[in-house]
Order: sequence, then C-alpha cells, then structure tokens
Amino acid sequence: AMFARLALCTRLPSRIRQSNVCPVSIRSHSQVKFPRPHGKSFVHRSELKQAKRIVVKLGSAVVTRDECGLALGRLASIVEQVAMLQNQGREMMIVTSGAVAFGKQRLRHEILLSQSVRQALHSGQNQLKEMSVPVLEARACAAAGQSGLMALYEAMFTQYSTCTAQILVTNLDFHDEQKRRNLNSTLHELLRMNIVPIINTNDAVVPPPVPNSDLQGVNVISIKDNDSLAARLAVEMKADLLIALSDVEGLYDSPPGTDDAKLIDIFYPGDQQSITFGTKSRVGSGGMEAKVKAALWALQGGTSVVIANGTHPKVTGHVITDIVEGKKVGTFFSEVKPAGPTVEQQTEMARHAGRALASLDPEQRGEIICCLAELLTEKKDEILSANRRDMELANSSGRLSQPLIDRLSLSTAKLNSLAIGLRQLAVSSRDSVGRVLRRTRVANNLELEQITVPIGVLLVIFESRPDCLPQVAALAIASGNALLLKGGKEASNTNKILHQLTQEALSIHGVADAIQLVSTREEVEDLCRLDKLIDLIIPRGSSQLVRTIQRAAKGIPVLGHSEGICHVYIDNDASIDKAIDVGIDSKCDYPAACNAMETLLIHRDLLRTPIFDQIIDMLRTENVKIHAGPRFASYLTFSPSEVKSLRTEYGDLECCIEVVDSMQDAVDHIHKYGSSHTDVIITENEETAEQFLQQVDSACVFWNASSRFADGYRFGLGAEVGISTARIHARGPVGLEGLLTTKWVLRGEGHTAADFSEQGSMKYLHENIPVPQGSFS
Repeated sequence: AMFARLALCTRLPSRIRQSNVCPVSIRSHSQVKFPRPHGKSFVHRSELKQAKRIVVKLGSAVVTRDECGLALGRLASIVEQVAMLQNQGREMMIVTSGAVAFGKQRLRHEILLSQSVRQALHSGQNQLKEMSVPVLEARACAAAGQSGLMALYEAMFTQYSTCTAQILVTNLDFHDEQKRRNLNSTLHELLRMNIVPIINTNDAVVPPPVPNSDLQGVNVISIKDNDSLAARLAVEMKADLLIALSDVEGLYDSPPGTDDAKLIDIFYPGDQQSITFGTKSRVGSGGMEAKVKAALWALQGGTSVVIANGTHPKVTGHVITDIVEGKKVGTFFSEVKPAGPTVEQQTEMARHAGRALASLDPEQRGEIICCLAELLTEKKDEILSANRRDMELANSSGRLSQPLIDRLSLSTAKLNSLAIGLRQLAVSSRDSVGRVLRRTRVANNLELEQITVPIGVLLVIFESRPDCLPQVAALAIASGNALLLKGGKEASNTNKILHQLTQEALSIHGVADAIQLVSTREEVEDLCRLDKLIDLIIPRGSSQLVRTIQRAAKGIPVLGHSEGICHVYIDNDASIDKAIDVGIDSKCDYPAACNAMETLLIHRDLLRTPIFDQIIDMLRTENVKIHAGPRFASYLTFSPSEVKSLRTEYGDLECCIEVVDSMQDAVDHIHKYGSSHTDVIITENEETAEQFLQQVDSACVFWNASSRFADGYRFGLGAEVGISTARIHARGPVGLEGLLTTKWVLRGEGHTAADFSEQGSMKYLHENIPVPQGSFS
C-alpha cells in the first residue's frame, strides 16, 4: 500500500499536494483551547503547554540514518507525536530535510541497477565487475527525492487520520512581497482546514546561498538552510513555539564530547559570547552556530525556541510531546533571565560548600545544629507568622485535603520539639563522619581502614510539611552532606524563612551554600533527571509523590516508602487495656502520619466478646470511620461500608477492620496487603509475640507498643529524613547513620601487588586490629 502511495504521489504535479484520502475538517477557532496573543515569547518552560501554533524542524541528521536513506523508525515516532498534538487542537507545521538523502538513495539504486544490466548484457561469462557510483549533484537528488519523501509523510500521517500538504519554498517566496502574502495565505488556509503543512526548501532549483550577515532584525533573513527557513516561517506565521530537532542534546557551553562540556538548560540573548561552537553535524548544511542564530532571530520575532535531540532512541518517541508539556528537554531559549541561579548552579554550589562542611570538625558541625535549634525558638514568631499566611492560602484555595493541611500547620509546641531533637542530634553528630569502622593489617607496614564518609549531594522533595526542612537540614549538616530542598508551593512562605535561618546557622562556619532551597519552577521529574549532580533522592510526602519520584528517578537511588499501611493485630491473648490504649494512640494520635494504623486485625475468637465491643466503642468515641474487610463483613448482619481495597492508606480518622484466624494468618495478611512500614501485635503471650516479631518482614515490628513510635526522634536518632521500607542501605527511620557511606583507606610504604605473588617476598597477614570506640581516621 505504501509503494502504491509513493507511485501515486510521484505522478501528482501540483506544488501544494493535499492528501485525497483523509477527511478535511474545517477548524473552528472558537474550539481551540490555547488562546494566547502572539508577539511575546514564553518566559518559562512550563508555559509551553499554552503553545497553539508549533513549527517542528527536522534536521538532516534526524531524518536520515546515514549518508543516504531515511530513518523510518524515527520518522514514524515523530509523525505520531505531531499527529497527537494536532488532534489536541494545536496547529502543527513541519519543516523537513531529507529530500536530498532520499533522492540520493533512489538515484544510486537506479544507477547501480542500470550498470548491472549493461554489464550482464556485455559479459559473456556473466561476471560483474565492481561498479562505482558517480558523484551525484545535490539538486538532481532533491528533484528525485522530494516526491517520495512527501509520499512517505502522507502515508504515515494517514494512519492517524491527519491530512498533509507539501509546500516548497525559496528565498524569493519570502522576499517578494506578493509571493510572501500568497505563501502566508496558503499556510493559514491549510491550518484552518486542519491540515499539517510540510515545508522544505526547493533544493531542485534553489541557488547556492550568498554569504551575508542578515540574521539581524525581524524583517530580514536569508533562507540559507532549514534552520533559517524554520525561523523565518515561525515568525511569518506568528508561531508560539519552534522545536528544532538535531543529533545533539541541545546547546553546550563548549563542543559536545569535550571533557568540560555542559548542556545549557536555558539560553539567553547575549550568552553566545561565552559559547564555543564545534563542527556541524555529519549531514545537513547548517551547524549549531547557525541554529543558535536562527533561534535568536525567531525569539526576537516573538517565537519561543527549543533545540533538542531527535535521534536518541530512548527519547525520540516522546521528545516533542515532552517539550510541549514543559519538561526539561534540550535547550530552551528565553528573553527573560531569572534573578537567581539555576538549579544546576545551585547543585554545584551545594556540592562545593558540602565538601567544606564535611571537612569541619564534628564539634563545628554540632555548633551549627545548636545554632539552628536556638534560631527556631528565637524566631518562632516570624516562623509562625509565615506559616499562618500559608495556612490562610491553603484554606482559601480549597485544593488541599484535611490531612495535608494538618501537616502544613506549625505550632510553638512543634518548634520546641524540633529544637529538642536538633540539640539531641548535635551531640550524636560528633560521632559520625570519619569514624573508623574496621582496621586491618593487610601485611607488614600495610594497614587498611574502613571509615564513614558523606554520601554527597542529597535531594529531598517534600510536600506540606515545613517542619521537615530543619530536620533534614540538621541531618545533612551532621553527616556532612550537601542538600538540595524542593518543598511544595503550599508551604513556600514557611520554607523560605526556615531556609534563611538554616543558612544563617551555616554561615557561622562559612558554609551557607551547602543547603539550597529550589525556588525556580522546576518540575519534580526534571529534578530526578539530574543523575550527574545528585547522589540520593529522599521523597517526603504522599504515596503518589513517592511513586512518581521512584518512576522518574532513573540512575539516582531513591530512599523512602511509597505507602504507610500499618497494621495492629489484637491477639486472642491480648490485654483489654493495652489493646484499647495502643489502638487509640496508633490511629488517633496523628491520623495523617505515615506511621498511623490503617488496618486493625482482630483474632476471630474475640468477636462478640467484651474486648471487641470496647474496641468498637473506642473507635466510635474518637469519630473513626470504620470500613469492614471482607471476612469481618461476613460476620455482621448490618456491617459498615465494605472496604474497597485492603491496601488503603487513609491518612485520616478512618481505618479498616478485618478478622483473622490466628497469629500466622495475621502475618500472612500483613505480608500480602502491607507496605513493610510498621506492624504491631497486642498479646500477653510471649511466645506468640516473639514469633510475630521474627516473621513479620517490615521495617518496624512492635509488641504491645503504638505504631506511632516508628519515628527517628522517638528512637533517639534526634531527627529523621524519613522511614525507608527498602531492604538495602537503610531501613526504618533513617537518621544520621543512613546518610553515611564508607570508603577504604590503605596506607603503605611502596607496596606492590607483585610483592605478594608466588615469586614475591611478602605474605598477606589480614589481621584485624581492634578499633577503640569513638576512633576517628
């Protein structure tokens, strides 16, 4: 079918070729959902979602797979994305290369076929000599390839019920006023009919470009290549966005591939003086310098520009849609330079200052933490005032659930508790970085040490809970780690003052930059892509936030838990008083906490007994909404609402009640429906309790104690960055120890591995050397 379309299209002579198989629908401008007056480019990436009219420029390196031949897989994925955006109500235009490459492939095939036939006719032994292909003139290749390229686009877009039209242009079409008006009118009419125009320079007739320096001013530009064509077209058509796809990730501050080359996230006019351009791509007539000049020209004309990689196999399938969604892809050109540093610059600043922080004496780091504790109490009025502003905005917006509003709220009691925890941490921090864990005499005069060191740069993403900021900051200080903080906008005022106080405390030893608060419009997924800058991500917030980060963080370890589905199991040997006290505290002390009880498991023998009746009365007195598990519901004539899922984290005064036959049944239920966070048994039978404690595979397992004890402060850790349900590195409440790793230090006197070979003169000893408590390297 595709070859039939190719043959059909090559016979169509019209300069503007419209598909005759797709239904044409007239676009109703009143239905378009992207209203935006043209004339000013977007300032932030997040605004690109508003782009209605979009030009996608496909460079030769994107369209071709080698010197001749098209990259059909890449083209198919690009067509799919363009069609999807077109069907959203956007107006899409494509500026494409590839006609020369397609024509070259076609002509080479014809020449080789012709040569082989002639040789076969003139060779009596039918032996073919090695055939050579003459150098093919580019204009001839373009003439041979344009129709086939367009037929290919047409066939691909037809799969998405999207119509296309071909337009071939030259410089004259833009510089001759009448031709320019005709071109403009044609393009607008095609867009009105919901057709995707596919534009290319008419390389079959275009003369070689005349060198000039005309990429200045909105009204003058020479069409030298498809970069300048795309820029000229975008401005002419008042496009909102120009996406230029090439074979590099975007714009670098020096030629890609060099050791110090860094991808530039946002490029501003005037920054080109600090850029060193490399050579152009393997194919095509432009280079990065031409792309930047064209991009700046389009930006001046009111069109936003993104330069990105359209050849990478892992991103090609969503690169265009990612850009339109505002994700951090490629280089975004913006006319407005933000006042503060970029997040990449903040991370570099934090890493540099973090190394200085790690080199401080433990006592100095302790002094910083104590200073922060003092500031929390001294400045409590300012902190609470900022928090009240956040609370008022949250309540008036109506966007936050009650559990999140509860987490957002600060009080004098909370600040005092924070200060106490920080002082406790300051004491324990003196036994952290540089502690010797192991010492071994490998051989005579060759000693090995394993010592604790910071992880590096931590990224902590948290929502609603501003009290998390000083806790995490203090742990980073104690462990000598640099820290990048990303808080929710609902707590922006509170986070801002708490970060200012943190930097004030850090400044007493000159390391204020070690902890940075990200205040730019960075999406969480974009932060999770900074795998070359960040060493560990710690999410603090809803299960949805944690799952989003775990999916997005490719290449960066994530420490945390996605859900806090905590169980309390009341055994048939339980004490009534302990069951009621622990049950009330586990559910009602702070229902929004991740360590609050969500499911109450009751032994079957306790049904219709006084202890069961008192438990139900207790929950009703505390206004806890009960959801019945399947087995519990089967015992009742009139049961509460049956639970939708046994894997539910309510985060409120709600819980599920389910019936189990035994302790082992409870363990099996926890393993099937729990989240490996915290699980509790209430019983007076020590043997049953010990079996429960050993068998339940959760980060925290308690006997006759509230699930609310699963907390770094209550464990005596001073503070915690969160509770981890992972099985490696750190588990349970993660305090100071969880933010340290180790390194090996070997001290010798010119030892070589050859000394210990069979012919060598030395022998391994591998003797453990006792390490006194509190010993530092």
